[in-house]
Amino acid sequence: MRIRALIVEDEPLSRRTLREFIADAAWVECVGEAADGRTAVELLNSLKPELVFLDVHLPEFSGLEVLERVQFDPAVVFTTAYDQYAIDAFQLGAIDYLLKPFGAKRFRETLKRVRERLQSTAKEPPLRERTRALFKEGVWLKRLFARKSNQIVPIIIDNVTRFEACDDYVAVHIEGEIHLLLLPLSDLEGRLNPQKFIRAHRSHIINLDHITLMRQYDDRRLLISLRDGTEILASRSGSQRLNGLIL
Repeated sequence: MRIRALIVEDEPLSRRTLREFIADAAWVECVGEAADGRTAVELLNSLKPELVFLDVHLPEFSGLEVLERVQFDPAVVFTTAYDQYAIDAFQLGAIDYLLKPFGAKRFRETLKRVRERLQSTAKEPPLRERTRALFKEGVWLKRLFARKSNQIVPIIIDNVTRFEACDDYVAVHIEGEIHLLLLPLSDLEGRLNPQKFIRAHRSHIINLDHITLMRQYDDRRLLISLRDGTEILASRSGSQRLNGLIL
């Protein structure tokens, strides 16, 4: 099996790194490069490579906007310096997510995943449909992915007890473990089903299914007990929202 790949990167050094790593793989051929989203769309639609290494943050169009505009369904490996985009990348079914800077060993792992995906007979919805669904109003996150050492682990949203703001990170508390995501809590909040998750405090979003008890702390605030034993003192506005759920 020999496949053709397109590099879409606005950073010259990153393009060179990808080009050199691809050259070491006998079964992958680099057929072109683009430094902005508009050029990427043109090259993708004309060359129709089987694989694209796609930066998320690009001039003209973002990586996700590029995918909305392509007329076929390439395999995608996202490359970016920002962990926060892993949410979108894996919702779209990307083969892998390379966090810059990455080395040759990490790139070889990616190519192994690419080969396995391209050889698989499993069928998935076309990438353009997944891209549209990602931005469709009312479509909430069902899973996200976090880095753990040199691995990427899936997190099922319904199993999360709470999300906690920690400086520039969000700590995801799930089944006795904590995973860190590099994004603001407010960015994540808009992607969560409000029927299941509620902002109880400026630093906490809690899973309503994981509440075991709520009791009055003072005249205007509630103290919330969660299934993992954590207690969260809701803010006044958070307590108002929670009181609104009480029949």
